[in-house]
Amino acid sequence: MAAMTNIIIVGAKGRMGQALSACAARDPSFQIVGRIDLGDDLNSVIALCDVVIDFSSHNATAGVAECCASHAKALVIGTTGHDEAERNKVASYSAMIPIVWSANYSTGVNLLLWLTKRAVQTLGPDFDVEIVEMHHRLKKDSPSGTAMSLARAAAEARGLDLTTAAKFGREGIIGERPKNEIGILALRGGDVVGEHTVICAGDGERVELTHKASNREIFARGALRAARWVVGQPAGLYTMQHVLGLEKPA
Repeated sequence: MAAMTNIIIVGAKGRMGQALSACAARDPSFQIVGRIDLGDDLNSVIALCDVVIDFSSHNATAGVAECCASHAKALVIGTTGHDEAERNKVASYSAMIPIVWSANYSTGVNLLLWLTKRAVQTLGPDFDVEIVEMHHRLKKDSPSGTAMSLARAAAEARGLDLTTAAKFGREGIIGERPKNEIGILALRGGDVVGEHTVICAGDGERVELTHKASNREIFARGALRAARWVVGQPAGLYTMQHVLGLEKPA
C-alpha cells in the first residue's frame, strides 16, 4: 500500500480546488490537511503537510512558494498568468525546495507538449506553426498557460526566441507571414474546459495535434500524481514532463 501523502490545497474554493478536493477524497493514499483560500493563513497549517498544491492566483504564488521554502515543504503549482518577474521570483525558491510547475497537469496535454517538440523539429522550418486554444468565458488570463507552454516548446524546437517570434492574433493589412513567426490565438466562450491545437502548415500538407478536455478531473488527477512524485525529490524546478518520465531532470 502506498504511503499516505498529506496535502494542503491553496485556492480550495475555486473550480480546480474543488476538483482536487473531490479527487483526493476518493483516493485513500491522500489526506487533505488544509484548505486555504483568500483570507486564510497558510502558515497556520503548513507544518501538517508533505506538499502544497497551489491553484489560487498568479499574484499569490510567490507568497505560497516563500512559505513552503521557509518550512521545507514541496510545492505543486498549477496557477497560470504570471508575468516574467513573478515567474522569476517563484522559480528562485526551487533552490531550496522541489517545485513542480506546469501550466497543465493533464497526461494528454503533456504528451502533446512532447509531440509538439518532436513534430516541429522533424518537419523543419518550412512548416509554419500556429497554436489555437479555447476556454470557458470565465477564464481570466489569455492566452492560456498551456498555449504559451506549447509555443515555448515550438520555439525551443525551432531555435527561436518566443518573445520576438510570438504573434498574438492578426488584424488589418499585416503583410506576408514571416517564416519565424509562431501564431497564438485565444478563443473564449461557453463552458469549454480546455482545447488546444498545434498546427504545422506546409506547402501541400498540414499536421494538426489536438487535445480536448471534457472535465477538470483530468487536471486534478495529474496534480495529485505530481504531488505524490515531488515529495522526497531534491530541490529543483520540475514540470509534469519530469513526473511522467518524458523528460529527465537536469
